[in-house]
Amino acid sequence: MENFFKLKQNNTRISTEIMAGLTTFFAMSYILFVNPQVLSQTGMPYQAVFLATIIASAVGTLFMGLFANVPYALAPGMGLNAFFTYTVVFALGYTWQQALALVFICGLINITITVTKVRKMIIMAIPEVMQHAIGGGIGVFIAYIGLKNAGFLQFTSDSSNILSINNAAYSATKTIKGVTGVVSGGGIVPALVNFTSSGAGLALIGLVLMTILVVKKVPGAVLIGIIVTTLIGIPLGVTDLSFSSANSLGSSFSALGTTFGAAFSSKGMGSLFTSAKQILLTLMTIFAFSFSDTFDTLGTFIGTGRRTGIFSDKDIDEMEHGSGFASKMDKALFADSIATSIGAIFGTSNTTTYVESAAGIGAGGRTGLTSVVTALCFLLSAVFAPLISVVPTQAVAPALILVGVMMVSSFKEIDWSDLAEAVPAFMASIVMGLIYNISYGIAAGFIFYCLIKLIQGKAKEIHPILGIVTIGFILNFVVLAVL
Repeated sequence: MENFFKLKQNNTRISTEIMAGLTTFFAMSYILFVNPQVLSQTGMPYQAVFLATIIASAVGTLFMGLFANVPYALAPGMGLNAFFTYTVVFALGYTWQQALALVFICGLINITITVTKVRKMIIMAIPEVMQHAIGGGIGVFIAYIGLKNAGFLQFTSDSSNILSINNAAYSATKTIKGVTGVVSGGGIVPALVNFTSSGAGLALIGLVLMTILVVKKVPGAVLIGIIVTTLIGIPLGVTDLSFSSANSLGSSFSALGTTFGAAFSSKGMGSLFTSAKQILLTLMTIFAFSFSDTFDTLGTFIGTGRRTGIFSDKDIDEMEHGSGFASKMDKALFADSIATSIGAIFGTSNTTTYVESAAGIGAGGRTGLTSVVTALCFLLSAVFAPLISVVPTQAVAPALILVGVMMVSSFKEIDWSDLAEAVPAFMASIVMGLIYNISYGIAAGFIFYCLIKLIQGKAKEIHPILGIVTIGFILNFVVLAVL
């Protein structure tokens, strides 16, 4: 194990990697319960999606650890699963079987652009200042997720700014029973809660505790903080000890037959291209899927890999000048690319590298052993799902906040006094967190970077691939507006 994962070479130990793997798992374990809730609205069996989520996450993460030897975990992406349900199925009218077929095709595209080195060329074309901005932006994004999950924020919206409720246009005169989702316009205002909620109070206790442990450099500080905060949550009534067998292994396997291979059925791939009128819409949808998936992953790798040394300068040099899968980055990109198609086969939306992997990296994870531990946790969750669900989000949120704080150190490499550098850096970092989307933050940064270079008469400084990608982002926004 020492030699396989090169632990000494990466200045880490088995115990550190195990704790890092557990930390990553608990930071992203919510997907086991959220993904089935989102996708089951399309008519997919909840239990089938639950097991498909576990399988896709475990296989993708295990391959990442064993093949690429990097501490990243994969799972069906939040945002991409919402796009799958609310846009592709509800708005565009595709069946869930057809949507899975679209995801499978997206996975094949990801494999193709990885094998043909397109993904690698995109990374090499990104200016250094933008890479630092993306790294800091990932930190802002993670910290914001932590603040939101901790329950520190409350949002107020005037009724005139409410756009839709339960995915239907809002009407002030219409009575609504059972609100499951509200979309509001620009009138929404965030504010700090008054901490009368036991959940927010628990998260605050956890944040203070975890900060002390991290500053004191206590081994396993993040994981210890999560466990202790979970225990404190019991008398506060936040940690729910009522176990449920709803997500049991037996019921999940019996339902998996419904979604396994459904992408290739007559209701899936077999009916996807039968209508000439629908072909253009199908291609645009695949484009939207692929673009978001690709840049979510690139943003995570760039944002966390360079600062922590997971992808060293030597590794970047091997990626630029080597052939085949010479570098860890090459291998990591390939591992990520195959996960989406595997997930689609079993019955879930796009599987992507999770930004919450930064929690494990912040806990000291540096090799694929971290990913292997996380993958094993996913497999065990098929049996111990009720026990895992005991850990409240308020216990994990402080870890995300602190990891975000660690990652914004990338901002020190940016010359904020130079607006030509500062504006695109701001767009690719702060905006990323505020709009809650890695890909769109990168898009904003790229668009303003190219715009400023054109205004300055320095168009030659724009790498051709960066220019093409920027045009692609603009087209993606147009496609999303049309859809």
